[in-house]
Amino acid sequence: MIRLNRALADELGLDADALASPAGLAVLAGNDLPDGAEPLAMAYAGHQFGHFVPQLGDGRAILLGEVVSAGGERRDIQLKGSGRTPFSRGGDGRAWLGPVIREYILSEAMHALKVPTTRALAAVRTGETVIREAPRPGAIVTRVASSHIRVGTFQYFAAREDTDALRLLTDHAIERHYPEAKQVKDHCRAFLQAVSHRQARLVAKWLQVGFIHGVMNTDNMAISGETIDYGPCAFMDEYDPQKTFSSIDRNGRYAYDQQASIAQWNLTRLAETLLPQLDPNQDTAIEIAKSVLGDFTIVFQREWQNAMRGKFGLLTEEETDVDLIREFLSLLERRKADFTESFRALCELAEGSTTPGGKLLNSSLGEDPAWQPWQKRWLERLDRQQKSRADAARIMKGYNPAMIPRNHHVERAIQEALEDEGSEYMDEMLETLSHPYDDQPVGSPWIVPPRAEEKVLQTFCGT
Repeated sequence: MIRLNRALADELGLDADALASPAGLAVLAGNDLPDGAEPLAMAYAGHQFGHFVPQLGDGRAILLGEVVSAGGERRDIQLKGSGRTPFSRGGDGRAWLGPVIREYILSEAMHALKVPTTRALAAVRTGETVIREAPRPGAIVTRVASSHIRVGTFQYFAAREDTDALRLLTDHAIERHYPEAKQVKDHCRAFLQAVSHRQARLVAKWLQVGFIHGVMNTDNMAISGETIDYGPCAFMDEYDPQKTFSSIDRNGRYAYDQQASIAQWNLTRLAETLLPQLDPNQDTAIEIAKSVLGDFTIVFQREWQNAMRGKFGLLTEEETDVDLIREFLSLLERRKADFTESFRALCELAEGSTTPGGKLLNSSLGEDPAWQPWQKRWLERLDRQQKSRADAARIMKGYNPAMIPRNHHVERAIQEALEDEGSEYMDEMLETLSHPYDDQPVGSPWIVPPRAEEKVLQTFCGT
């Protein structure tokens, strides 16, 4: 065992002590099956960097089954990295230690940041050697999700023109994730609209915390609206709207500021699979789809603006708010300022320019001639609200995390696990990240941006 998520086990109604036992470890390592499990690898298709592949599927994942939590929520339990499946396409179906630790840390951090996400129940070593760029220790992560139905799942059956399967899949997805859609006559339209709105809210939350998914292929977009498939994902340090980390995203298709438009592109691919169910007349079906997809931009802009207003302490709405927001982001970009640190410092600046945060921003942005005029307009904007600046600062801290899973810390956790088979650094990191919006001591290593030599410039998928 590398790590067992006892809190999640309790939430799922599972016995954490039993999972930590030799018998539980055998299940988490894929060597034994729990009672009632019917393991399967799911088929799906997908657009990968814009190119359609009609059959992909779980090449290194096995769905063990479902559990129903104490709250009545149905959840999938899946092993990732447990070996070959019918969809491995010549691969070994294994995972090595690095991607397993990355997925565990980032998915649990995203949960603490209040971003919809799959969760990690456990991470285990397998004792095997996996060959990638070099021999690596093998590992498995146990993933928990509302479901593993993807846009690519619908594309798989659409590519085969299997309309009966598409109807069954649509009904199942509605039953599982959007039961309110059953209550309206045009339930397929309601389903597409609900998926679209949930994805708009999800991407807005990504942008709020500086997250870059890295591989937003249609097979990596969950119908549930959860963040799924933590491959070469990363959090931004210096603010750069064109920022990418993924080694395979050579043209910036999935850059930070492209994520909303790519989500809409992916939803268009979903809508294409649903046309026969939207209306028997294709022209009418296309118009319905266009109408729903057009709503995505409206919902996303609303959700993004609400999140950004929260980050700036803007508790009311004024016409010039978006200009104020974008001007600050341009300041960060020009000065190559750290995204997370700068916004957290802004919370303190609301309380006074002599606070540590105020001093930090005046130091990092002060040489830009636009900084002082912007600061004056922002403070005047705060003063036009009924609440005090101190009240605004407290609200801002609920939108601006002090801590994110910074890439250099993730890499150190992986490196330490590789060198001495320990997980102490990972454990300490996860404990700190479990309350990311809490204040931390000035100079805490968890909140300080990386030094030049610590910066992670590229991340890798691990397959």
